[in-house]
Amino acid sequence: MILLRSILFTLLMSASVLPWSIVVVIGRFVGGYPAAYDLVVTWVHGCFWLLDRLCHLNFRVEGTENIPARNSVALLKHSSAYETLVQFLLFPRQCWVVKHELMWAPFLGWAVWAIRPIAIDRGARQKAIAQVLAMGKARLEEGHWVMIFPEGTRVPAGETRRYGLSGVLLAQEAGRLLVPVAHDAGDYWPRRGWVKRPGTVTFRIGPPVDPAGREPRQVNEEIQAWVEAQIADLRGSMPRL
Repeated sequence: MILLRSILFTLLMSASVLPWSIVVVIGRFVGGYPAAYDLVVTWVHGCFWLLDRLCHLNFRVEGTENIPARNSVALLKHSSAYETLVQFLLFPRQCWVVKHELMWAPFLGWAVWAIRPIAIDRGARQKAIAQVLAMGKARLEEGHWVMIFPEGTRVPAGETRRYGLSGVLLAQEAGRLLVPVAHDAGDYWPRRGWVKRPGTVTFRIGPPVDPAGREPRQVNEEIQAWVEAQIADLRGSMPRL
Protein backbone atom coordinates (compact mmCIF):
# COMPACT_ATOMS: atom_id res chain seq x y z
CA MET A 1 0.00 0.00 0.00
CA ILE A 2 2.85 2.40 0.79
CA LEU A 3 4.34 1.77 -2.64
CA LEU A 4 1.03 2.30 -4.45
CA ARG A 5 0.37 5.54 -2.58
CA SER A 6 3.91 6.70 -3.32
CA ILE A 7 3.55 5.97 -7.03
CA LEU A 8 0.23 7.80 -7.15
CA PHE A 9 1.71 10.84 -5.46
CA THR A 10 4.72 10.87 -7.79
CA LEU A 11 2.51 10.63 -10.86
CA LEU A 12 0.18 13.41 -9.69
CA MET A 13 3.03 15.71 -8.70
CA SER A 14 4.80 15.09 -12.01
CA ALA A 15 1.60 15.77 -13.93
CA SER A 16 1.21 19.10 -12.12
CA VAL A 17 4.65 20.34 -13.21
CA LEU A 18 3.69 21.07 -16.83
CA PRO A 19 0.56 23.23 -16.26
CA TRP A 20 1.91 24.90 -13.14
CA SER A 21 5.21 25.76 -14.81
CA ILE A 22 3.26 27.54 -17.54
CA VAL A 23 1.30 29.42 -14.88
CA VAL A 24 4.55 30.45 -13.14
CA VAL A 25 6.11 31.71 -16.38
CA ILE A 26 2.96 33.68 -17.25
CA GLY A 27 3.02 35.09 -13.71
CA ARG A 28 6.62 36.20 -14.25
CA PHE A 29 5.74 38.14 -17.39
CA VAL A 30 2.51 39.59 -15.99
CA GLY A 31 3.38 40.27 -12.36
CA GLY A 32 7.15 40.08 -12.36
CA TYR A 33 9.42 38.03 -10.15
CA PRO A 34 7.35 38.39 -6.93
CA ALA A 35 4.28 36.93 -8.62
CA ALA A 36 6.26 34.01 -10.04
CA TYR A 37 7.85 33.29 -6.68
CA ASP A 38 4.50 33.33 -4.85
CA LEU A 39 3.05 30.95 -7.43
CA VAL A 40 5.90 28.49 -6.87
CA VAL A 41 5.32 28.63 -3.11
CA THR A 42 1.63 27.93 -3.71
CA TRP A 43 2.57 24.86 -5.78
CA VAL A 44 4.90 23.67 -2.98
CA HIS A 45 2.08 23.95 -0.44
CA GLY A 46 -0.10 21.90 -2.77
CA CYS A 47 2.57 19.22 -3.09
CA PHE A 48 2.87 18.91 0.68
CA TRP A 49 -0.90 18.76 1.11
CA LEU A 50 -1.03 15.89 -1.40
CA LEU A 51 1.99 14.17 0.15
CA ASP A 52 0.40 14.30 3.59
CA ARG A 53 -2.93 12.94 2.35
CA LEU A 54 -1.55 10.15 0.19
CA CYS A 55 1.73 9.16 1.85
CA HIS A 56 1.14 10.45 5.41
CA LEU A 57 4.48 12.23 5.24
CA ASN A 58 4.91 15.67 6.80
CA PHE A 59 7.61 17.67 8.56
CA ARG A 60 8.45 19.69 11.63
CA VAL A 61 11.05 22.39 12.20
CA GLU A 62 13.35 22.88 15.17
CA GLY A 63 15.52 25.92 15.77
CA THR A 64 13.52 28.63 14.00
CA GLU A 65 14.82 31.01 16.68
CA ASN A 66 18.26 30.62 15.06
CA ILE A 67 17.17 32.29 11.82
CA PRO A 68 18.85 35.73 11.72
CA ALA A 69 16.74 38.81 11.08
CA ARG A 70 19.07 39.79 8.24
CA ASN A 71 19.04 37.64 5.11
CA SER A 72 22.00 35.29 5.06
CA VAL A 73 23.39 32.15 3.42
CA ALA A 74 21.82 28.80 4.32
CA LEU A 75 23.72 25.53 3.93
CA LEU A 76 21.38 22.55 3.66
CA LYS A 77 22.10 18.85 3.73
CA HIS A 78 21.09 17.34 0.37
CA SER A 79 19.87 13.75 0.49
CA SER A 80 16.42 13.93 -1.06
CA ALA A 81 14.08 15.88 -3.30
CA TYR A 82 12.07 16.72 -0.18
CA GLU A 83 14.34 19.48 1.10
CA THR A 84 14.41 21.20 -2.29
CA LEU A 85 10.73 21.91 -1.69
CA VAL A 86 10.75 22.43 2.07
CA GLN A 87 13.39 25.17 1.88
CA PHE A 88 10.75 27.49 0.37
CA LEU A 89 8.81 27.18 3.63
CA LEU A 90 11.74 27.31 6.05
CA PHE A 91 13.24 30.68 5.09
CA PRO A 92 12.01 34.01 3.70
CA ARG A 93 12.25 34.89 0.01
CA GLN A 94 15.26 33.12 -1.40
CA CYS A 95 17.19 31.97 -4.45
CA TRP A 96 18.89 28.67 -5.10
CA VAL A 97 22.26 27.75 -6.43
CA VAL A 98 21.47 25.20 -9.17
CA LYS A 99 23.30 23.50 -12.02
CA HIS A 100 22.68 25.41 -15.24
CA GLU A 101 21.53 22.23 -17.04
CA LEU A 102 18.33 22.39 -15.01
CA MET A 103 17.36 25.55 -16.90
CA TRP A 104 17.24 23.55 -20.13
CA ALA A 105 14.55 21.16 -18.87
CA PRO A 106 11.21 21.82 -20.61
CA PHE A 107 8.58 23.41 -18.38
CA LEU A 108 10.32 22.75 -15.04
CA GLY A 109 13.41 24.64 -16.21
CA TRP A 110 11.23 27.53 -17.32
CA ALA A 111 9.65 27.78 -13.86
CA VAL A 112 13.08 27.65 -12.23
CA TRP A 113 14.26 30.46 -14.53
CA ALA A 114 11.23 32.53 -13.50
CA ILE A 115 12.35 32.66 -9.87
CA ARG A 116 15.88 33.86 -10.70
CA PRO A 117 18.23 31.14 -9.44
CA ILE A 118 22.01 31.28 -9.45
CA ALA A 119 22.70 28.86 -12.31
CA ILE A 120 26.28 27.58 -12.31
CA ASP A 121 28.49 25.43 -14.49
CA ARG A 122 29.51 22.68 -12.07
CA GLY A 123 32.03 21.31 -14.54
CA ALA A 124 34.14 24.47 -14.26
CA ARG A 125 34.90 24.76 -10.56
CA GLN A 126 36.57 28.19 -10.47
CA LYS A 127 33.99 29.67 -12.82
CA ALA A 128 31.19 28.20 -10.70
CA ILE A 129 32.60 29.77 -7.52
CA ALA A 130 32.93 33.13 -9.30
CA GLN A 131 29.29 32.88 -10.42
CA VAL A 132 28.10 32.13 -6.90
CA LEU A 133 30.08 35.05 -5.47
CA ALA A 134 28.98 37.59 -8.08
CA MET A 135 25.32 36.61 -8.35
CA GLY A 136 25.02 35.65 -4.69
CA LYS A 137 26.19 39.06 -3.49
CA ALA A 138 23.72 40.72 -5.85
CA ARG A 139 20.85 38.58 -4.54
CA LEU A 140 21.82 39.25 -0.93
CA GLU A 141 21.89 42.99 -1.62
CA GLU A 142 18.38 42.66 -3.02
CA GLY A 143 17.26 41.15 0.30
CA HIS A 144 17.09 37.48 -0.69
CA TRP A 145 18.42 34.50 1.18
CA VAL A 146 20.88 32.35 -0.77
CA MET A 147 20.28 28.59 -0.41
CA ILE A 148 23.21 26.26 -1.08
CA PHE A 149 23.59 22.50 -0.97
CA PRO A 150 27.31 22.42 -0.06
CA GLU A 151 27.78 18.78 -1.05
CA GLY A 152 26.88 19.79 -4.60
CA THR A 153 24.60 16.84 -5.26
CA ARG A 154 22.28 14.48 -3.44
CA VAL A 155 24.00 11.86 -1.32
CA PRO A 156 22.33 8.76 0.18
CA ALA A 157 21.00 8.99 3.72
CA GLY A 158 23.76 8.38 6.22
CA GLU A 159 26.56 9.43 3.86
CA THR A 160 28.35 12.70 3.22
CA ARG A 161 31.01 14.23 1.02
CA ARG A 162 33.30 17.22 1.37
CA TYR A 163 31.50 20.53 1.41
CA GLY A 164 32.26 23.05 -1.32
CA LEU A 165 33.66 26.42 -0.34
CA SER A 166 31.38 28.73 -2.29
CA GLY A 167 28.88 29.24 0.55
CA VAL A 168 31.54 30.24 3.07
CA LEU A 169 33.34 32.48 0.58
CA LEU A 170 30.07 34.19 -0.35
CA ALA A 171 29.19 34.85 3.29
CA GLN A 172 32.65 36.24 3.95
CA GLU A 173 32.67 38.59 0.96
CA ALA A 174 29.11 39.77 1.59
CA GLY A 175 29.53 40.11 5.35
CA ARG A 176 26.70 37.69 6.12
CA LEU A 177 26.14 34.75 8.43
CA LEU A 178 25.96 31.05 7.55
CA VAL A 179 22.97 29.06 8.76
CA PRO A 180 23.36 25.25 8.76
CA VAL A 181 20.33 22.99 8.28
CA ALA A 182 20.29 19.28 9.12
CA HIS A 183 17.42 16.86 8.46
CA ASP A 184 16.51 13.21 8.00
CA ALA A 185 14.47 13.58 4.79
CA GLY A 186 16.60 11.02 2.96
CA ASP A 187 15.26 8.27 5.23
CA TYR A 188 11.66 9.10 4.30
CA TRP A 189 12.00 10.21 0.66
CA PRO A 190 15.10 8.34 -0.57
CA ARG A 191 17.48 9.66 -3.19
CA ARG A 192 16.32 6.92 -5.56
CA GLY A 193 13.17 4.83 -5.76
CA TRP A 194 9.43 5.40 -5.61
CA VAL A 195 8.66 4.85 -1.93
CA LYS A 196 7.83 7.78 0.33
CA ARG A 197 7.86 6.43 3.87
CA PRO A 198 5.12 7.73 6.20
CA GLY A 199 6.25 9.76 9.17
CA THR A 200 7.53 13.17 10.15
CA VAL A 201 10.75 14.60 8.74
CA THR A 202 12.65 16.79 11.18
CA PHE A 203 14.49 19.89 9.99
CA ARG A 204 16.94 21.24 12.53
CA ILE A 205 18.19 24.81 11.98
CA GLY A 206 21.49 25.44 13.72
CA PRO A 207 22.93 28.55 15.34
CA PRO A 208 24.31 30.96 12.72
CA VAL A 209 28.05 30.91 12.12
CA ASP A 210 30.02 34.09 11.48
CA PRO A 211 32.83 33.23 9.02
CA ALA A 212 34.45 36.68 9.10
CA GLY A 213 38.23 36.50 9.37
CA ARG A 214 38.32 32.72 9.57
CA GLU A 215 39.90 30.10 7.32
CA PRO A 216 37.10 28.91 4.95
CA ARG A 217 37.90 25.20 5.18
CA GLN A 218 37.87 25.35 8.96
CA VAL A 219 34.41 26.93 8.86
CA ASN A 220 33.21 24.25 6.45
CA GLU A 221 34.52 21.48 8.68
CA GLU A 222 32.80 22.99 11.71
CA ILE A 223 29.48 23.25 9.92
CA GLN A 224 29.73 19.79 8.37
CA ALA A 225 30.56 18.26 11.76
CA TRP A 226 27.50 19.91 13.30
CA VAL A 227 25.18 18.87 10.46
CA GLU A 228 26.33 15.25 10.42
CA ALA A 229 26.12 14.99 14.22
CA GLN A 230 22.53 16.25 14.14
CA ILE A 231 21.60 13.81 11.39
CA ALA A 232 23.12 10.91 13.30
CA ASP A 233 21.04 11.96 16.31
CA LEU A 234 17.85 12.17 14.23
CA ARG A 235 18.46 8.86 12.49
CA GLY A 236 19.25 7.14 15.78
CA SER A 237 15.89 8.13 17.28
CA MET A 238 13.63 7.61 14.27
CA PRO A 239 11.17 4.68 14.28
CA ARG A 240 12.06 1.66 12.16
CA LEU A 241 9.64 -0.28 10.00
